[in-house]
Amino acid sequence: MLQKLLENNKVWAARKIERDPDFFRRLSRQQTPRYLWIGCSDSRVPANEIVGMDPGEIFVHRNVANQVHPVDLNCSSVLQFAIHGLKTSEIILCGHYGCSGVRAALEGNATGLSEHWLAPIQSIIDSNKSDLDSCQEEEERRDRLCELNVAQQVLNLAESPVIRAAWRAGQKVNIHGWIYGLKDGLIRDLDISLFGPNR
Repeated sequence: MLQKLLENNKVWAARKIERDPDFFRRLSRQQTPRYLWIGCSDSRVPANEIVGMDPGEIFVHRNVANQVHPVDLNCSSVLQFAIHGLKTSEIILCGHYGCSGVRAALEGNATGLSEHWLAPIQSIIDSNKSDLDSCQEEEERRDRLCELNVAQQVLNLAESPVIRAAWRAGQKVNIHGWIYGLKDGLIRDLDISLFGPNR
């Protein structure tokens, strides 16, 4: 089974070289992505592919339910490296409809470490109870929670010490909240972008 993945890789690399003989040479020289993508680990949401970009054009961080926890050293390290090392100026926080992590939090059936990781979504549920209760269908309710989760993670990013320090230093860092539709392959801008400390 793993051998198939290695074979697929050879085919992919050969196709890349066939279309653009200098692709890997250019890619190996320097990583200068303008965008940092923070998204869900869901295998159905490949960041580069859904926005039509090649490797090297987007710096990517993924975790279950696209969370930005204040104490997550992994996410903070990615932010630090993207902003200070790569000088990335656009951060896209992208969730997706049909997120299993969001659904597990909503239904209360996350267990073990997942339960701990998804606990902040319960606060989103509690503080948006009337909004969520107004949804007519369960799928609509789950989708609305996916959107609310993106909005909260955008705010969490804005409160990150890494982002705050960059803004204080006058560095251009913009944060955008998007959501991807598994059913149609389209990304929707949730119109919750932040362009600095005064928002």
